[in-house]
Amino acid sequence: MTNSAKALSAQVDSKYSESLFPNTTDVKGARTEGVAGHPSLMATIEDDDERLLARIGYRQELRREFTKWSTVSYAISILGVLGSVPATFGSPLSSGGPGTAVWAWFIGSVMAMCIASSVAELVSAYPTAGGMYFVTKHVVPKEHVAIWAWIIGWCNFLGQAAGVASLAYTIAQMILAAAVMNSTLLEDDTYSFKPSPFQIVLLAILVLCLFGSICSLKTRNLHRIILWFAPINIVASVAICIALLVLTPNKRSATWVFTEVHDGSGWGSKGFSFLLGFLSVAWTMTDYDGTTHMSEETHDAAVRGPVAIRTAILVSGIVGWMLTITFCFCLSDLDAIMLTPTGLPAAQIFLNAGGRAGGTAMWFFVILVQFFTGCSAMLANARMAYAFARDDGFPFSSFWSHINDLTGTPVNAVWLVVTFCSCLNLIGIGSTQTIVAIFNITAPALDLSYIAVIVAHRVYEHRVPFIEGPYTMGRWSRPVNAIAVIWVLFISVVLFFPPIRPVTAANMNYAICVAGVIALVSMSWWFLSAKNTYTGPRTKEIVIELPTDDPEFMGTMSGMQSPEAPASPY
Repeated sequence: MTNSAKALSAQVDSKYSESLFPNTTDVKGARTEGVAGHPSLMATIEDDDERLLARIGYRQELRREFTKWSTVSYAISILGVLGSVPATFGSPLSSGGPGTAVWAWFIGSVMAMCIASSVAELVSAYPTAGGMYFVTKHVVPKEHVAIWAWIIGWCNFLGQAAGVASLAYTIAQMILAAAVMNSTLLEDDTYSFKPSPFQIVLLAILVLCLFGSICSLKTRNLHRIILWFAPINIVASVAICIALLVLTPNKRSATWVFTEVHDGSGWGSKGFSFLLGFLSVAWTMTDYDGTTHMSEETHDAAVRGPVAIRTAILVSGIVGWMLTITFCFCLSDLDAIMLTPTGLPAAQIFLNAGGRAGGTAMWFFVILVQFFTGCSAMLANARMAYAFARDDGFPFSSFWSHINDLTGTPVNAVWLVVTFCSCLNLIGIGSTQTIVAIFNITAPALDLSYIAVIVAHRVYEHRVPFIEGPYTMGRWSRPVNAIAVIWVLFISVVLFFPPIRPVTAANMNYAICVAGVIALVSMSWWFLSAKNTYTGPRTKEIVIELPTDDPEFMGTMSGMQSPEAPASPY
């Protein structure tokens, strides 16, 4: 940190403290009679995290228990490649073959790093539970904040909720796939047990309730549990790859694995079939700001959050590529594996390699890691719901944003997410196509909400002052932002296409229809009601505007906003 940046930080704190607490001269609380009815309020702001959150505009309500390692573990677990890759492996494989699965993952991971870096740069400046939703307030002109925040907030909440619901659904599918693997094999090479949509949905709702129970714990307990998520994920992934390569007979050649691309989509183009193979990596490598939603429970969040986001993409990209390549080497009979009665090609690969006992043992760790991912995703979604509710973004917002006295966490917001996701999964009883369409909206909804904020930042950067956080890409920021925006726009269009041609009612990709309905409902709600009450991210009673009557102080602020000034005031 440069001397001028230190001086500015001290000056901002001084101005903040003097204006908010007129009789207080020391941020540590030498004199605390400046706030009527709150004689010791300044004494509670004891570290930089709370002071930064106070300058941003919120009181510290949650407990900061997450450390550097639990934050990194959380970021890795929310991607959960050992669970997500087997769950989605069939999609790129059926679209374009093994070469598509391998290289789509590699390219998608590189692009994910561009998106994640762009997100990390913005949330480093404003590390709050709202994540990119809150950043919106500081990248668009004041008169546009409400509508922008409304759209980004709902895209973020609904995209995350669809992701949580889909994780619970796939965990239910995985558990029932294990039941299929261990049922009686009939003479026609089918299994005696075949799960029904009702069984899948019922089990998915039970899984959601388990997610909710864990996410309702105290932050300290969550820290202790999540600390183990990433190590188990990584160690189990490496062990499973080794076991599959050793136990699988008649493995494929490297040439076939890395170069075999076919038109499995029926669109008449290997190139387009290859593009459809990005569904796996797009569904896995998203929710980049999920870690940021835990910022108000993390020590040194402005630094550790961005570091954890980028570390998670790097580690998950490598581990996911390793898993994908291993699975492709083990495709001894591609057609039979794709038609597996388990419903998941990866489950059949495990069964072929280890038999019932060995395959089930390996599959257990896949389910376990996917469960970790679901818990992490629900935690992020609940914190986003809490942040949106404290800004009056929901009906009955005061109830959903309430902090439980026993746990010190937003338990009501957790069970709002459980209830909402359960309702989404109930749709799967009546229509598998509709529930899959809802799940397919996860990646586009989240990624488009991210790039909308990135684009707004670049478009309005000359009108809206933006003081960068500790993490910045410097001169690489603009090109990386551009790559991220172009990629998301391109791949979102591709992911809305039907995966198979000819298109029928059964194989139609209804994600675009779901997106249209969501857009129609949310915008109708805005114009009919919300625009009269919702003002965007708002602050609690302890926030104020920094004074503007000190020319020397404002001159310093202007200097910080110039290109020659230091990058961060922290």
